[in-house]
Amino acid sequence: MIILRGRTVDLMRTFGAFTLAFTLVAGLFVRTVGAQEEKDKSAQAGPKVTKVEISPKEAKAEVGSSLQFTAVAKDASGNVVNAKVTAWFAAPFDAAGADEGGKVYFSAPGEITVGALIGNEIGFAKVIVAKRKVTQVMIEKPALPVAAGGSAALTARPEAADGSSRPDVAVSWKSLTPAIAKVDAAGMMMGIAPGTGKIQATAEGVSSEAEIRVVADTIRRMSVDPATTTAKTGDVVHFHATAKDATGKNVKDVTINWAVGGNGATVYPDGGFVAYNPGTYEISASIGPHSGVASIEVSPRNAEREIDVVAHVQPKDEQGAPIQTAEEWIIGTHAYLSTIADRVFLYDVADPSNPKLLDTMKVDARLVNDVSTTPDEKVGVITREGASNRKNGIVLLDLSNPNKLQTASEYTETVTGGVHSAFINTHYVYITDDATGSLRIIDFQDPKHPKEVARFQVENNTTQTIVGPEGPVTTGRYLHDLYVKDGLAYLAYWRDGLVILDVGNGIKGGSPEHPKLVSQYLYNHYELYGDEWLAGTHSTFRYKNYVFVGDEVLLGFFNIMSKERVPTRAICHVMDVSDIEHPREVAFFEVPEGGSHNFWADNDMLFLGDYGGGGRVIDISGELRGDLYREGREIARLWTGDSGGYRPNLPLTWGAQPWNGLIYINDIDSGLWIAKLGKPVFKGSTTAPPLQIKAEKPE
Repeated sequence: MIILRGRTVDLMRTFGAFTLAFTLVAGLFVRTVGAQEEKDKSAQAGPKVTKVEISPKEAKAEVGSSLQFTAVAKDASGNVVNAKVTAWFAAPFDAAGADEGGKVYFSAPGEITVGALIGNEIGFAKVIVAKRKVTQVMIEKPALPVAAGGSAALTARPEAADGSSRPDVAVSWKSLTPAIAKVDAAGMMMGIAPGTGKIQATAEGVSSEAEIRVVADTIRRMSVDPATTTAKTGDVVHFHATAKDATGKNVKDVTINWAVGGNGATVYPDGGFVAYNPGTYEISASIGPHSGVASIEVSPRNAEREIDVVAHVQPKDEQGAPIQTAEEWIIGTHAYLSTIADRVFLYDVADPSNPKLLDTMKVDARLVNDVSTTPDEKVGVITREGASNRKNGIVLLDLSNPNKLQTASEYTETVTGGVHSAFINTHYVYITDDATGSLRIIDFQDPKHPKEVARFQVENNTTQTIVGPEGPVTTGRYLHDLYVKDGLAYLAYWRDGLVILDVGNGIKGGSPEHPKLVSQYLYNHYELYGDEWLAGTHSTFRYKNYVFVGDEVLLGFFNIMSKERVPTRAICHVMDVSDIEHPREVAFFEVPEGGSHNFWADNDMLFLGDYGGGGRVIDISGELRGDLYREGREIARLWTGDSGGYRPNLPLTWGAQPWNGLIYINDIDSGLWIAKLGKPVFKGSTTAPPLQIKAEKPE
């Protein structure tokens, strides 16, 4: 139970990580009290409920299945009390959902907590949902033939029917043509004689075969270029191997094995090298008994700069208490700041050292999650969740008066269940629909009469529409955020990963009125983070040939309104989308104490809100591979904990946006920070990017 200012509340739908105002569970529903409290008081005139028992207490289930639960209330003597369940819930919310009758639907593997609220007491049950069964095994084989006497490391990816990986499953290897190619228990294949070899991989009884061509070994000597070079940690250096036969001709199209000597560096199958630690490394390329070597001396990156606070703003309510803030939008001389409450703040930041409050807008919502404007700052949009009248949707802002927040219109027709995020692109706003987990595209060319022109949603076999206190919602599908650039929409689709749509680029003939699927990349969040964590694909940002894709990871049970630290985790994945139809993960950024949330890329720097890790600035110049944090690519960090914050001295950083040479960092508990990069920490450093920060506006 949660009690705040004398009110008892139960459950509310989360917005990916946080709840709409406060919650016991990152779960499904909220019920405001008011007149209901009076009914509760009347009911409590009889025997008092002291315990709630759920049946079954423990159970097992499979993804896509459902179970019926029942609950009874008992008094202090163990007698059954005639009282009804006020609300059912299941957590983490993205892995299961409960309807009003206690039927629970399971959409992801892991440990699920089922709860029932009766009176002021909650009972719990536990369900273990089995991992999806392996339905196919994908073998990654070398692109080139293997020379007789040479070797190649094979990898196998067991997958479930939905395409998600099962890296926890053991894979057994077998050669079906041992006279041509052999394979050991680890998947290392060796060429024996010229011909076409067949290798089999088996996981959970499911097998797959791969054909590998073996050619004669005609190589007599090898060399690696460059023979010696230098670099800094985080730099990607490409080595090239040359093999020659007895006549001195180049031998091409043969698999080469690369290796690095020394701790703290990686060399990839294409000869790409990156180091985490300074030092001297030996790089070798080999084909069977033939090899060539090179060396590289790696020095520290020394990219770190000082970061200075220019100003700090802590929004407060009428009683002078800190208000938890959400999204920021910085444009021109204005800073817009939404809240985990019912209002939006507008500040004048013409003098960044002295922000001035210009206006405050209150709306019917428990969470105004998102706020942004058109590039000319004529029209704005805010998103609403948890409205008392259950009409959430979006509010279009008339910003013709630059110092005033005024309503142009509201759009709720198809999104009454709540909108978490919105992205403006030309005269369209792309919004997320909480109730169905779908994308809605709204045309606001006439801001007073917005209209829906398109809808898109991923399809999977675990979605289920259930009815709860807030009306019908879809479990098993949740669209959290999105980013649109150059006619492509990048959707952070929670458990359905990264989804890329053509909305005008032309690659698939799509448009805002007719979005077309380009590609999808699935992450196995359960394998990454395990039980009891609410985890999914949370945010995206396109920069050059990369898409930065952030997870969001918090406990399945937490209270956003408590004063305790909120444990967080999360990886920011770096996806190479040079081949837009086949995105591939090439690098990542993760700090032990943090948890990736929102970010913005500009001028070869990534500006990141890292929850418990504060505001971060990362060097993303050049090619990116590997662990960016270990490579020393972090330029600066700002600890946004403040003694006067909602949670004193505890950062919970939402995001960061560069603008006009400054960095605006918004923290849920401590408000808005304005900072600037200072001088290099290491004297004589030449690797830190220049101080120019210009910021990119939406199209």
